Amino acid sequence: MSDAATERLRKIDSCAVSDALDALGLKGTVKGIGAIAAARRIAGRVQTVKLGPASGNIPKRHLCSAAVDAANEGDVIVIENLSTEIAAGWGGILSRAAKTKGLAGTIVEGPARDADESDDIGYPVYARSATSFTARGRIAEHAWDIPISVGGVDVEPGDMVIADASGVVFVPRASETEVLDKAEEIAAREAAMAAAVEAGKPVSQVMGGDYEQMLAKK
Repeated sequence: MSDAATERLRKIDSCAVSDALDALGLKGTVKGIGAIAAARRIAGRVQTVKLGPASGNIPKRHLCSAAVDAANEGDVIVIENLSTEIAAGWGGILSRAAKTKGLAGTIVEGPARDADESDDIGYPVYARSATSFTARGRIAEHAWDIPISVGGVDVEPGDMVIADASGVVFVPRASETEVLDKAEEIAAREAAMAAAVEAGKPVSQVMGGDYEQMLAKK
């Protein structure tokens, strides 16, 4: 579901948002997660899933299915899958279900599989790695719609996230207005700098003292 804040986020890139977090002294930028299918920028509200070791004490439910069913159009499924380096926390049938619901994409802290299938249907999946190993007997869904951890960043349902070729950046809901304001300011200044370079101004002048002060706190 789009709202004013997510619409604003979709018009910026991850670098401007990361810079805004830096300027405000906030944490949210994650490294090492990249697109394994349908590589394009995604942004939206977060719906979380926490995976962990399989156990007979955990109710049997296909991982991530409840979160997909509950998510709103435009949301991003974000999965914590820290208990394994091989078993997939996301797959092709889930991508089909998410695409049918109009979700923006999926981000996995851990491996995901069926990358070709997700790519074929045009559904963006970001993950630590691609894998062929099934989750069956290896991991299970422990909970969803709860706080999780991604790349050392605390992520809560309803936070915002943006992911593109440069990286993944989370925006805490409580700080989203000031982060977006700062990110838009940074993006506008960089657009003006890009225009100056394309007009022939020497890059040494364009990227002089003003550039180094862009993240200074006011």
